[in-house]
Amino acid sequence: MLRYLLKILTPLVASAMLVGATPAALAQGVGDDVLLDMQQAFRKGDKRRLSALLPAVRGHVLEPWAAYWELRARLNEAQPQEVADFLARYAGTYQEDRLRNDWLLLLGARRDWASFAALHPQFRMNDDREVRCHALTIAQIEGTSTQDAPAELLRNWYALRDADDGCSYAAGQFYTAGRLEPDDIWRKARLAMDANRPGAARRAVEIVAPDALPQFAALADSPAKFLASRATALGKLRKELVVLALGRMAANDPDTAASLLDSKWAPQLTREERNWLWGAIGRQSAQKLSPEAAGYFARVTRDADLTDDMLAWKTRAALRAGDWKSVLSATRAMSAEARQDPAWTYWQARALLAGRPTESARAEAGQLLAGIAGFRGFYEQLALEDLGQRITLPPRPEPATAAELEAARRNPGLQRALYAIRIGLRSEGVREWNYTTNLHDKGGMADRELLAAAELACRQQVWDRCINTSDRTRDIVDVEQRFPMPFHDAVLRRAGDIGIDPAYVYGLIRQESRFVMDARSGVGASGLMQVMPATARWTARRIGLAGFSPEQITDRDTNIVIGAAYLKLALDDFDGSMALAAAAYNAGPGLPRVWRNGPVLDAAIWAENVPFAETRDYVKKVLSNTVNYAALISGQPQSLRARLGTVGPRDAARPEPNRDLP
Repeated sequence: MLRYLLKILTPLVASAMLVGATPAALAQGVGDDVLLDMQQAFRKGDKRRLSALLPAVRGHVLEPWAAYWELRARLNEAQPQEVADFLARYAGTYQEDRLRNDWLLLLGARRDWASFAALHPQFRMNDDREVRCHALTIAQIEGTSTQDAPAELLRNWYALRDADDGCSYAAGQFYTAGRLEPDDIWRKARLAMDANRPGAARRAVEIVAPDALPQFAALADSPAKFLASRATALGKLRKELVVLALGRMAANDPDTAASLLDSKWAPQLTREERNWLWGAIGRQSAQKLSPEAAGYFARVTRDADLTDDMLAWKTRAALRAGDWKSVLSATRAMSAEARQDPAWTYWQARALLAGRPTESARAEAGQLLAGIAGFRGFYEQLALEDLGQRITLPPRPEPATAAELEAARRNPGLQRALYAIRIGLRSEGVREWNYTTNLHDKGGMADRELLAAAELACRQQVWDRCINTSDRTRDIVDVEQRFPMPFHDAVLRRAGDIGIDPAYVYGLIRQESRFVMDARSGVGASGLMQVMPATARWTARRIGLAGFSPEQITDRDTNIVIGAAYLKLALDDFDGSMALAAAAYNAGPGLPRVWRNGPVLDAAIWAENVPFAETRDYVKKVLSNTVNYAALISGQPQSLRARLGTVGPRDAARPEPNRDLP
């Protein structure tokens, strides 16, 4: 009887949804619990349970997900006709293209080039580097490869951090055909070893020097022992192996690697090899905030030999050292792609203005700053202020019309996404939402369509999709979508009670959780302000919150109180530095206490030198968010620079107010 009811009622729920009922207006649909069970079965790889549950959700609005999980779990043993039937049944959906992606990877791994070539033209996302490399392999085999195919292959291969099948196999094919040089392959090995991915480095060495694999294994296991057993680096192979060994050593001990390079190996290596190693050593040293980093980078005689990542850390080390000449040379040596980052545009402009700039330097700097200036981000805001302007927000555009909203509401992909999010399939819903908004006719939604989709998400209080979708509009900007203020009264009241700027609290929440109430991180942080249980208990004791229990952290108001109070305690602990307090909120207070040691720096320079990429990005975004929320709340022009100040060691004569801050 239950199965009979499911078969009848589930299609009715799905049908009602697709013809107009919004997800928030629907009661929990029949089959939702089955879908949640299937998600767990998929994560566990329980193929039998997936097959048993699939019939119960036939006709459900989220049937494409259920069918995807069931087939994906057994894709290795599936028949081609099953895959073809799935692609036909769910044509046009995210799940169809995702399964096509999975099947293409499998066909490539099987070297079934005929089946791959027949299916690949329908791949709409076209965002998988391995799939693209398989396509390049087919063109190479068939003799239809273009002149720029080797460069495209290298871009994809170098961008992959871990060992892969598609691009590694393609590289072997191109190398055998004489379309890649040995240096191209060795560069991949260096990049992989520099990223601490010895497996990927081994795949590259296997292509260019398969007989050297035992030596590679020795240097990967113990670079110090490997180097001690070698007296010379004569010949291309030996030089490259020494470079890999020194690069691996630099990852853990850059100073020892520098000493060995300087005392023994440098005279035996080429100029390019020496520059690469000094760049690798300098980068590792800069990430440790070592004062030696600038000196290591100074040993580089040609910046063009360094990767963009090395040049980024050379820039950061030069900023810490106040060496504006090196800042300028490093940023100018970056690739055109890297120079699209507003950070390097901004610091190049600042370097041009350092000292006694010429009129031409001033003019060039002005053009660089004007090219990025605006309200959108950290460096855009700094550029605007450096041009003598305060930060203001653009006026709101005409809101989405009823017709535009109706088109968004009836979009099947958006509806499925919102439904999935509503019943607890957030990851799946987010992926389908992004697919739908990114791939409208393969060109992405137009600004007005994005505006309407964002408004649909806002009205459903799916704030993360509201923000992320609105963020992608190009010529139309709705700042109230991009910087929403849900729970306005609660946030302003609690911030006022605690004595902290509500714009700072909002800026942090936007970065922490995107206002997702049930957000939970992989390490156990919960709620709007992503508070850890231990931090919540400590903060509750410090502020005298009687009767607190960890379960309360999921309550909205309690989460705001605990999170805002902890942020205020961190702010007090770090002498009112918003940059340091934000870093402490993200990484814990211990690391920022170490990171603040060294020279007294402009907080923008300090933030750019935060060793952890996540925390570095977090600090800049929280502060930029804060400025925009302050402009919204006050209605007045704002200054980011006024919130930055400087960062340096704590005055030894002053006690630390919250040394036990967790």
